[in-house]
Amino acid sequence: MRQLLDVQESNHSGFVTETQCPFCSVQCKMRVTKELPIPGSRRYSYSIEGMPNAASEGRLCVKGMNAHQHATSKDRLLQPLVKKNGQLVPSTWEEAMTAIIANFQAIGKTHGPDSLGVYGGGSLTNESAYLLGKFARVALRTKYIDYNGRFCMSAAASAGNKTFGIDRGLTCRLADIPLARCIILAGTNIAECQPTLMPYFTKAKENGAIIIVIDPRVTATAAIADIHLQLKPGTDAALANGMLKVLLDEKLMDEAFIAQRTSGFAELSTHLSTVDLNEVAALTGLDEAAIRSAAKAYGNAETGIIFTARGVEQQTDGHVAVRNFLNLVLATGKIGKPGCGYGAVTGQGNGQGGREHGQKSDQLPGYRSIEDEQDRSYVANVWGIHPDELPRKGVSAYEMMELVHNKTIRSLFVMGSNPVVSNPNADLVEEGLKGLDFLVVADMFLSETAQMADVVLPVTAYLENDGTLTNLEGRVLLRESTLEPPGETRHDWQILCQIAEGLVKKAFFPFESAEQIFEELRVASRGGVADYYGITYDRLRRDGGIYWPCTSTEEDGNQGMMFERSFAHSDGKALFMPVASRHPQETPNVDFPLTMTNGRVLSHYLTGVQTRRSPSLAARNVENYLEIHPKTAKKHRIVDGEWVEVTSRRGSFSVRSRITDKIREDTLFVPMHWGGIQNVNKATSPELDPNCKMPGFKTSTVSILPLRLKLTHKEASHRI
Repeated sequence: MRQLLDVQESNHSGFVTETQCPFCSVQCKMRVTKELPIPGSRRYSYSIEGMPNAASEGRLCVKGMNAHQHATSKDRLLQPLVKKNGQLVPSTWEEAMTAIIANFQAIGKTHGPDSLGVYGGGSLTNESAYLLGKFARVALRTKYIDYNGRFCMSAAASAGNKTFGIDRGLTCRLADIPLARCIILAGTNIAECQPTLMPYFTKAKENGAIIIVIDPRVTATAAIADIHLQLKPGTDAALANGMLKVLLDEKLMDEAFIAQRTSGFAELSTHLSTVDLNEVAALTGLDEAAIRSAAKAYGNAETGIIFTARGVEQQTDGHVAVRNFLNLVLATGKIGKPGCGYGAVTGQGNGQGGREHGQKSDQLPGYRSIEDEQDRSYVANVWGIHPDELPRKGVSAYEMMELVHNKTIRSLFVMGSNPVVSNPNADLVEEGLKGLDFLVVADMFLSETAQMADVVLPVTAYLENDGTLTNLEGRVLLRESTLEPPGETRHDWQILCQIAEGLVKKAFFPFESAEQIFEELRVASRGGVADYYGITYDRLRRDGGIYWPCTSTEEDGNQGMMFERSFAHSDGKALFMPVASRHPQETPNVDFPLTMTNGRVLSHYLTGVQTRRSPSLAARNVENYLEIHPKTAKKHRIVDGEWVEVTSRRGSFSVRSRITDKIREDTLFVPMHWGGIQNVNKATSPELDPNCKMPGFKTSTVSILPLRLKLTHKEASHRI
């Protein structure tokens, strides 16, 4: 695809570079060509083409085709900013670094190291994520570090660890999808979130697969379904119970697999004897026949794969809901063989790798536990410190925002994230960030969070930096650049090393390249659950991508299939767990009669900081909106296209209405990519899953009012 963009002052004066998309977890490879403008013209010509790779097979979606637009945007931050007299003004790196180091030292000395917090992102490279964790614990010596991936994968990750003994997004390969004869897509809208994967599913349909979609909306993904279970938000665990009940009653379980390779089935069987399919149907809002049909389709299929994503996981019972879907996988023995398995469809570009090497509050590199003495000793030895110098575990991402609000955390360093938009209960988060003694943000743009900062540091984009990322199937990929960073931008890892040097910790951060950091990451992960030791840059350059775990440089890193012979628990068996059917954490009432869920749209990514700087992407969705059923709209006197105010127990936001029959009558849907008055998270619930600390994004109860009626009420009140 060829595009014309106005010339911007940058170091990107004409180039050809091979890179990969910075957005979703597929990590499609691409070639970007920038040609110099013809004499007298003000425009460069850009050509973008997909490159062969094992995941997307050379395909690109609309986001990938236009990713270069934000990287070359006139809105890019090209020099540091420092707040003076309440305004962010251009600064030198020396001035910015002096302010950061002085404030970190003063605040840490006065209030202790745990008064400093670090907040990362799931789009950072493995090298940056690894170094950020080390920076928090060695340079700052704080226990408070977490990242926005907590809102993405934590429910599926914790469920996988408990069930299988290990968490890797897909237990099978993408290449297994066409081999499956039944595919369940639970709470995942792949057609909009990972569109370059859709040909795998259309190929499966051509091969005779039955596709079951579980979603309260008729999405573009649901359009390809043979069976669409349009359930009430927050009732996924109950639906899985109903399906398990059918499998048990119809004798569609793999008894040999259960006996030989699992434990805990007796407890599950006892639990299922109490499950009433009529009650499940009433709770989920589905017909009993539809539940039975879906269960039998999956149970009778010779091969099958279950995929879950945020629709199932972003709930306060997300952990157990995923575990109940894993019960379905184990009960039918559909794992560890071609065309079978489970997949947690990662959202962020490095959602998988980002959670493996130390950004999470309770983890050390290689998926080691920060509370395990042996793990602490090993990593401390790699880092050259005593185990007693390592902080213990901190708290999850939203809990960090609560600590910011109550001033336990007094200074925050944010890298690659926009927490004021992405967190639930956004008004509390904004109030807390405004009350910080000192806020530092490293970003490409002046995000909503960066606008509140005391210091903003300009970082490089995907076109300019090197590093590895791990895609949704656990394949580690190398992204390298030949381009010079524009303006005064610096790589994430360079910024961390420079601050560490100012804090007299240079000896622990001697790195001169991303590859040097990866070499230390390899050693730090060695022997851990997520073992990258056998992966090197040279191997990645040669092979194009390597699955973890890869324990030796001699090991074939291209297998991908997990659990062919045993699971990762010490006894080699996977674990069943009985899961109770329950109502969502919030149920509609007179004051808040509707359930609101949120999610993504095709043209945008995360909080929209990057995609809203792409003219081609922004033009597709200029503003946020709310989907509402025609009958519901009529009941609430809402006209298509008008602005409405949505209110929950936490707060309110305003967006434009979009009337559609592709959503349940009791449900509203709002995208998550906008801040300010259009920020859906002003109204979402901060209640957390007790197992993984995932917020309940998908089941907030709300009221809705056309703004014209609200204004009329105000005018009448004023006259009175």
